[in-house]
Amino acid sequence: MKMSRTWGLADVREHNTEDSCWMVLHGKVYDITSFLPKHPGGRSILLKNSGQDATAAFDSVHPVEILEEYLTPDQIIGKIEPGEPIQDVKTQKSDSSPQGTLTSALPPLASMLSVVEIESYALQRLSPKAISYYVSATDDEITKVANGQIYRSILLRPRVFVDCTECSLKTAILGNNVGLPIYVSPAAMARLAHPVGEAGIASACSKFNALQIISKNASMSPAAIVSAGTEAVFAWQLYVLKDLAATERTLAQIRKIPQIKFIVLTLDAPFPGKREADERFKMAEVAGGAPPQAWGTESALTWRKTLDWLCRHTSLPIVLKGVQTHEDAYAATLFPAVKGIILSNHGGRALDTAPTPIQVLLEIRKFCPQVVNTIDVLVDGGIKRGTDVVKALALGAKGVGIGRAALYGLSVGGQEGVERVLRILADETMTAMRLLGVKNISELSMRHINTSALTSALFNGPSGLEEIEAEFRSKL
Repeated sequence: MKMSRTWGLADVREHNTEDSCWMVLHGKVYDITSFLPKHPGGRSILLKNSGQDATAAFDSVHPVEILEEYLTPDQIIGKIEPGEPIQDVKTQKSDSSPQGTLTSALPPLASMLSVVEIESYALQRLSPKAISYYVSATDDEITKVANGQIYRSILLRPRVFVDCTECSLKTAILGNNVGLPIYVSPAAMARLAHPVGEAGIASACSKFNALQIISKNASMSPAAIVSAGTEAVFAWQLYVLKDLAATERTLAQIRKIPQIKFIVLTLDAPFPGKREADERFKMAEVAGGAPPQAWGTESALTWRKTLDWLCRHTSLPIVLKGVQTHEDAYAATLFPAVKGIILSNHGGRALDTAPTPIQVLLEIRKFCPQVVNTIDVLVDGGIKRGTDVVKALALGAKGVGIGRAALYGLSVGGQEGVERVLRILADETMTAMRLLGVKNISELSMRHINTSALTSALFNGPSGLEEIEAEFRSKL
């Protein structure tokens, strides 16, 4: 079979099984039979759309560029015949369509006063698939809940007789000037929330000169996303795939986008957590007896091997996402290519009962406080109030990330909904700073918070730093 061959949809329909699986995407006919067991989202969704034109369904969650990353040229077996009527699988009623459960008109965005309120409206509008994916967390969701609750145990210490007429949220993250210490974390498949997708998030960030970390699993291409946010700052999330050549092809594409200022290597999900709500939805989609999905992320990453490899494929600063102990935070400072870390437990979606980012930050303060002065430390998870932002910054974080909150804002109002989320958090953060007697981010410090209620929740074993020194110093 040659690429020049043309096929009719009737030909394609005959290939809709695991033994022979074809699909039409953007006018080209693909034989994806060998890709079925490798698809990160599992084979069932591919089989559901096999033997037909799946372009619209594909575009709703993927950028077209991803085809070059995951599929090889020999899997393109021809083109669809001109004039063939397109059987668009997306025209069928789908549980994955954005705003699939819309029940009533929403109040004006300006009347929504908190992130929690926006979340409540979003859950009325999101499709069952989006809810199962965005909201789910691992096992009993203890870590997901704790990510936010821990902030309640930190008290603020306001000072008086301080002129706080002027107040600024401007700061720098990895040397990039930003208008907010709040950034949008990498969150996959934003088009499940709203058709504007990640471009809407980028446009919202642009209004605040804020940072957006683009998800490796975004539903739009990085180039399309950065073009929508001319005044935003961008980084790109990297998952290292088992197919290392595919990862290297993607890194080559990222090198062509100058707006991307650093690479965020995600480390907190080498294997999928047991997210029961997500699994339950997938079980409902899968025909009886279908095999479980494959996990496409490489699980054999190690400090030296992986960082040496990555440095050969990018000259950008590297940030490690998913640091969950003070030992790993300290180890990160021993590698010159690493310019920052993100304290994160994957939003409670990986290992349940893992520590919250704030606990890890407190343990860094306890065992190796020099870390916050050596590399940029970011916190990701549980932020719902401006007071949460201030507490993290006072502990030494350079910035805080929001993931689900941005997606919820996108769901209720597209770009304007994300702007509303950022505006709420910015206003609350500035109010908290003024009431503390602080004019700018750099003035926040440990003297503005009381964390004594959390002392018993911190790791109380040996620091382990000598072992890390012995392991890495002599080999660097």
